[in-house]
Amino acid sequence: MSDAIIHSAPLQLQSFIAGQWVGSQAAQVLRSAVNGRVVAHTHVESPDFEAGLHHARTVGLPALLALNFQQRAQILKALGKYLLAHKEALYAISAHTGATRADSWIDIEGGAGTLFAYASMGSGELPSSNVVHEGPVLQLGKQGGFVGTHVLVPRRGVAVHINAFNFPIWGLLERFAPSFLAGMPCIGKPASATSYVTEALVRLMEQSGLLPAGALQLVIGGTGDLLDRLTGSDVVTFTGSADTAARLRVHPNLVARSVPFNAEADSLNCAILAPDVTPDDPEFALFVREVAREMTAKAGQKCTAIRRAIVPRQQVDAVVTQLKARLAKVVAGDPGLDGVTMGALASHAQQADVAERVAQLREHAELLLGGSSDLPLVGAGTEHGAFFAPTLLLARQPGSAGSLVHHIEAFGPVSTLMAYDDLDEAIALAGRGEGSLVGSLITKTPAIAARVVPEVAALHGRVLVLDRDAAVESTGHGSPLPQLKHGGPGRAGGGEELGGTRAVKHYLQRTAVQGSPTMVAAVTGEYVRGGARIETEVHPFRRHFEDLQIGESLLTHRRTVSEADIVNFGGISGDYFYMHFDAIAAKDTQFGQRIAHGYFVLSAAAGLFVSPAPGPVLANYGLDTLRFVKPVAIGDTIRARLTAKRKIDRLRVDEQGRGQGVVAWDVEVSNQHDELVASYDILTLVMKRA
Repeated sequence: MSDAIIHSAPLQLQSFIAGQWVGSQAAQVLRSAVNGRVVAHTHVESPDFEAGLHHARTVGLPALLALNFQQRAQILKALGKYLLAHKEALYAISAHTGATRADSWIDIEGGAGTLFAYASMGSGELPSSNVVHEGPVLQLGKQGGFVGTHVLVPRRGVAVHINAFNFPIWGLLERFAPSFLAGMPCIGKPASATSYVTEALVRLMEQSGLLPAGALQLVIGGTGDLLDRLTGSDVVTFTGSADTAARLRVHPNLVARSVPFNAEADSLNCAILAPDVTPDDPEFALFVREVAREMTAKAGQKCTAIRRAIVPRQQVDAVVTQLKARLAKVVAGDPGLDGVTMGALASHAQQADVAERVAQLREHAELLLGGSSDLPLVGAGTEHGAFFAPTLLLARQPGSAGSLVHHIEAFGPVSTLMAYDDLDEAIALAGRGEGSLVGSLITKTPAIAARVVPEVAALHGRVLVLDRDAAVESTGHGSPLPQLKHGGPGRAGGGEELGGTRAVKHYLQRTAVQGSPTMVAAVTGEYVRGGARIETEVHPFRRHFEDLQIGESLLTHRRTVSEADIVNFGGISGDYFYMHFDAIAAKDTQFGQRIAHGYFVLSAAAGLFVSPAPGPVLANYGLDTLRFVKPVAIGDTIRARLTAKRKIDRLRVDEQGRGQGVVAWDVEVSNQHDELVASYDILTLVMKRA
């Protein structure tokens, strides 16, 4: 670590609109949260939002839709690598926000990690096209000639992302990644206080040369008439206060045009220490650690931070003692100095806001620790910074009507302990937040988890159940993960972000498609049973990936199932289930006779349709949608139909440099009466010619 944060001439920030960096006249002064020095200025000039939207629609959108999901996923991966290669420049400027190296790691490398996560999800779960088939296909007529299904397609609009000050990098990237993957050009608007960090990020992204023109624009300062110019194809997302979210939600143009609006608002998140945990248990120390960490990480400026720590009344004193001891070790000051464990609030305005809200909380809770900006600091000039002491309060009767501890959030290193007498009261207190992003339950008893989680889940977007086993790998209370939903009901905004490919689907339009199987197959890019098939003389397994057509099909020869088949399969597999071997017992079942193993039918079908010689098919790596529809008895004759259902080009090569793609095959196994007995998809890796 360097001796201190780097000081340089103030930056003149610029917006990136319609492919140009604009803004040359200084406007708002942005000061270092650490020492009060001027870091940057916003610009006076108002961006031309009409030009920005036109650029996004006429340049960015066509460029993005010229790519498919797989190609956009590859760009996200490359962009993540590029940002990590240039991360030190971001760490240097992030230090001015008061963030320690550990705080900035969440923002910078967490943001890059989100790009990697969505690159992986896109590669593994989305097609090599711009149409996601969200099946199943439903038969709408008796004869199978009329079917319906759902597809997801790019909205062909612009995503406007309005972000908060606390995570100027992750906040932009966690929304950019899924919207870019969905094929939507983005306009990012960071909070002014830390916009100099976001501007540095966007400059790096633009300099990388990886993004198609028009894919990302940046607004420094106000949004002007931007929201007035949006249409129903666009999307607006917001992170910030519940009050601001409420105002934006009813913006006249957003309401009139039904523009989707997603809000993620600050909330009074809670952590419950269950009554089964004592100070002698590892879970007790875990609870104290989580509360202290959420108070001090980013100086408590996390929308997921623990604001209400709900504790059994008999354990309050022990919790207070351990929390005070842990918080006493916190070293506040210049985050560029070794040994500093907590930095400043992001701005002096934020410092004043936290002080005001702590004063309000003290009317309803007892101050145990901190409560002001007067605290020991390390580093030159830090007396001019926006620091605030770790502040712990105690509400001995938090269930009292009108208690402000369930309504006021001090967005800083502040948490309120709340005493409860029984589990029902703890659950009720958790609900008093009226909607939260996350709640934690620290317990060692599964029955308590089963009792509490279903009730608190109704008012929480995410619930962490923490015990000694989970703690080995847990990312903690306050860490949203790309794979899991981020957002919450009520006060938390009622929105939803992340959650794996769910987030991508937020930026796609879901549409029902009806028609004949052949027409629906043409739209979805997937073979639909009952639709046209391509019967060829060449076995489909002999075709390279590029040459194989969706709908290419093979109807195999027949095989009659004998008693010897059942006996031999039982001997090989060790499956001697009575339905296969006990004629007397089988006679009393719904089948009335012995039947073949389902997995024998599966294996026999493979023997019917494989092409055994070396060829383009490299490996079979899985089955999907397997169903055994009818039993196969001794003497029944089966055959299989193999049809190329879906192709995905993941743009990968193997260790020998051979290109390959994924092919899903539809398999129908039928009996001598042409009745379906087994149905499934098999997934194979298929070699490319080149």
